[in-house]
Amino acid sequence: MHAGAHRALEFDRVLDAVRSFVQTPLGDRRVRELQPDTDPRRVAQALAATSEGVRYLAEARPSLHATDDLESVLDALAMADRALEPTGLRTLAAFLGSTAEVEGAIRQLPSAETPCLHRIAERTCSFADENSAVRRAIDDNGDVTDGASPALRAIRGRLRTQRDRLRGALESFLRGKETSRYLQDRVVTDRNGRYVLVVRSEHRRAIPGLVHGQSASGASLYVEPLNTVELNNDVIALVDDERNEIHRILLDLTDAFRARAAELQRTLDAAAEFDMVYAKARLAELVGGIAPDLSSDGRLELRDARHPLLMRGVAERLNVEPDRGSDAAPDQAAAPRQTEPVPIDLLLTPPVTTLVVTGPNTGGKTVALKTAGLLALMTQTGLHIPVAKGSRLPVFRSIFADIGDDQSIAASLSTFSGHIAKIVAMDRELDNPALVLLDEVGAGTDPVEGGALGTAIVEHLRQRGARVIVTSHDDALKSFAATTDGVTCAAFGFDPDTFAPTYALRYGSPGRSLALEIAGRLGLPAQVVDAARRYRGGREARLADHLAHVEDDRQSLDRDRHALNRERSRLETAGRALVQREAEIEAKTAAMRQRERERVDRRVQDAKREVDTVVADLKRRSEALLQEAEQRAGPGRPRLSTGRQGELRRQAREALAKVAAQSGIAATATSQVARSTKSPAPGDLVEVSGLGIRGRVRSLDGGLAELEAQGKRLQVEANALAILEGADRGDPARVEVSVQLGPTDEVGSELNVIGCRVDEAVARVEKFLDGALLAERRLVRVIHGQGTGQLRRAIAELLDGHVLVERVDTPPPEEGGRGVTVVELRA
Repeated sequence: MHAGAHRALEFDRVLDAVRSFVQTPLGDRRVRELQPDTDPRRVAQALAATSEGVRYLAEARPSLHATDDLESVLDALAMADRALEPTGLRTLAAFLGSTAEVEGAIRQLPSAETPCLHRIAERTCSFADENSAVRRAIDDNGDVTDGASPALRAIRGRLRTQRDRLRGALESFLRGKETSRYLQDRVVTDRNGRYVLVVRSEHRRAIPGLVHGQSASGASLYVEPLNTVELNNDVIALVDDERNEIHRILLDLTDAFRARAAELQRTLDAAAEFDMVYAKARLAELVGGIAPDLSSDGRLELRDARHPLLMRGVAERLNVEPDRGSDAAPDQAAAPRQTEPVPIDLLLTPPVTTLVVTGPNTGGKTVALKTAGLLALMTQTGLHIPVAKGSRLPVFRSIFADIGDDQSIAASLSTFSGHIAKIVAMDRELDNPALVLLDEVGAGTDPVEGGALGTAIVEHLRQRGARVIVTSHDDALKSFAATTDGVTCAAFGFDPDTFAPTYALRYGSPGRSLALEIAGRLGLPAQVVDAARRYRGGREARLADHLAHVEDDRQSLDRDRHALNRERSRLETAGRALVQREAEIEAKTAAMRQRERERVDRRVQDAKREVDTVVADLKRRSEALLQEAEQRAGPGRPRLSTGRQGELRRQAREALAKVAAQSGIAATATSQVARSTKSPAPGDLVEVSGLGIRGRVRSLDGGLAELEAQGKRLQVEANALAILEGADRGDPARVEVSVQLGPTDEVGSELNVIGCRVDEAVARVEKFLDGALLAERRLVRVIHGQGTGQLRRAIAELLDGHVLVERVDTPPPEEGGRGVTVVELRA
């Protein structure tokens, strides 16, 4: 990679933005060393690691913890026989503890989806024992605790005892009436580690002892009384013992880490790499970046690309104002800076390998050039870039940028010479796949010669296989772009009324430079601008007018296209809404069909059970009737009265009629099918006279016939059977049900079931809810009255958990109170 391109594209500022997110000096060093890679496999791995870091952040995982002095701690650790200070040990233990937390958090992620992070975690080692030892020996203030070792606890115990004795001996001088008057201050102080009294100079000999100096004024002496010398000696000796024991403890703690130097270094390296990935992921979140696809065919498609250094969030991290570079308008009032960059598409799709960007001054050309180069450098460093999904670009082996003025007095280079020197270096060092970025190629010399030279340079680099993006105002280069295969042009737009830049890039036609219009907008006197128009040659004027007409036509077409797109979008939205509505209606209809089928099934099953019950009851009554008849047929017994027989027949018909009324099945006892007077035969459909029971004859045995009716078998006298003519030989118990979907009448918002039986009311409410749903009513009322409360309870049970019901409520007394139930249906 060419170092000059890094400077021209401000790659170092992007790395500064990454560094603003690192947690440790180790990670900061790793980010500073980042360089774009040229190996596609390693670039893909780096991008994948950043993607895994973004996922790690999304799940609010822990970060590393380290202070700025971590590096000095590690430097001291590398020195043999040197003990770390207590605060240094605490810093190291805290850092390794946070590393263990990060390692544990990584292992909670699926390894198949985060392989890069798991490889980092696998390189870490546990220092739990060493960290625990540090925490036991050193408190949060950095002091070594008494519990660090038994020896230290014993030494400090003796030291406290000796200090108490020494303090008591000295305080006796302070309390004594005779001696206290010789003292300058009634305090015990410390001189060179020994406890002394502050004695007035004139009473030097009043208190025998050792003098350890005098005050600055000479008015006081620091005297150690003779009777405290040995106590002071004991205290000093114990202080030395304490110091030695603390040093031994710290050295042991330090050596525990030092003994695992290789594992520690491996853990530190893994932590540094994680910190770098963490910082990259934080920047990706800040700019809304993604990992672009890597193309193998040289395709460069950066869609909705934004320059990261112009984004407000990045500028705030760097504590600077966003700078639009050479495209920034000098007059901020005339051309206010955007708070966020306008997204643009930068496209080099094969067979196109060269893009010529034109348009007005201050319109965004240089920013577009820098965006393409900087995003390529970021990608090859493993950084996510602010583009739309579907963006792709190759992994370049060389990236060159000639942007800005390279005039150098020291090197005796003019602006033109500086540009040419750079292009010569590009040609010499070019290694494909290569990206070449040229700003105002051919500028700085005669416009005609410069245009010809710029065109030739672009063609030469293109022929060498490089991907080339160039900005220019030159007509020769615009013509070259419009007439050469593999070369395309794009222009930045402007407001036709104010000539202010829109920073929107349009492909397919060259743009106008608008030098005269923008000069006037920026405050150049009108007479100067008018004079420039007069001095402009006839050919140039005609070309400018032609381009203006082309621009007007293009803007008109753009407006028409946008109107058509809006109309198409509206129609597509309406179409989607219609399809969704049809789907909703179909779903509701299907649900109603299913509910109706279930309801019919329940009614049929209930009817079958009722019929079985009635048949069993009739059979029982028939048997009782036969027994009664036999008893009455005995000698001297009267036969069963005709009235009794009629009563039994009436009860049978009423029972069947009740079942028919409840199940919706026509009672067979009232059938209008004609009866035959022929004798029954097996297979005939018959009816038991007087009982209304229908069935099919299975067999005949003498005067008895075996019937199958309603799934039951029974024997009756053959002469009690009547053959039913005109009936088919199908199943006599078959029930046909007709289901009608959709209301035939307008469904109101209120249903009155007062006076209905419970089962009738429930059925009417069910049907009412279905009709209300089809009529798209959301709120309905069911009037059931208060009465005994049976209707209200039955309806409440029906509505509870009903698939169509969203909510049930009781209105206030003035609207019916407990005699009314308000039902809100689901949408």
